[in-house]
Amino acid sequence: MYELVEVRKDDIFTNSKVIAEGTENEHESVIAIIQKYEKDIADFGRVEFSDLKSGNPRGGRPERICYLNEEQATFVITLLRNSKAVVRFKKELVRQFYSMRRFLIEKQSKLWNDTRIASKENRLKETDVIKLLAEYAKEQGSTHSDRLYMVYTRLAGSIVGGRRDNMSASELNTLTLIESIIKQTIEIDMSMGMHYKDIYRDCKERLAQFAEITYLTA
Repeated sequence: MYELVEVRKDDIFTNSKVIAEGTENEHESVIAIIQKYEKDIADFGRVEFSDLKSGNPRGGRPERICYLNEEQATFVITLLRNSKAVVRFKKELVRQFYSMRRFLIEKQSKLWNDTRIASKENRLKETDVIKLLAEYAKEQGSTHSDRLYMVYTRLAGSIVGGRRDNMSASELNTLTLIESIIKQTIEIDMSMGMHYKDIYRDCKERLAQFAEITYLTA
């Protein structure tokens, strides 16, 4: 949902790696600018660097990533040479910071909390049915029926992705509908004796129809 920004310690941050990639600059160049103007950047909050190794989890040459709040990130971007990529990135970053702040405010509301609880309860009902499907599939010869939880979770996530705690109330309601469609389809198809692989295809087709009707991307 929020590719450029993340919540850290109850505040919203982006990082030097994201800025470098988004503005088509070398990460080392962005870090050099941050270090050069670190005292000025610190006027907007403490400048936080990651551990040297954590910035490069795949190994190889380690790199240090700097986390920046909204004001710090805005200031750093003004220090970069203006280009179409920089302007485009700045617009998207501003949009995502604004969207995330709105989401954090929404997350404090009773509506969001009630929606989150209802979504979790619905998910438990769905997993109970998937458990029955796993046993059903095993009886039909499946040797990987234990993977069906992951398979159907990914199927739902292909329509509305992300973690529940990072979803808006509207997205949670959409996910609840999606998981209800999966649950009901599995129940109906199992009662008809349909093969477990055909049940998955049926669920996928129904969700594709749902996505088309609601203008979501399947």
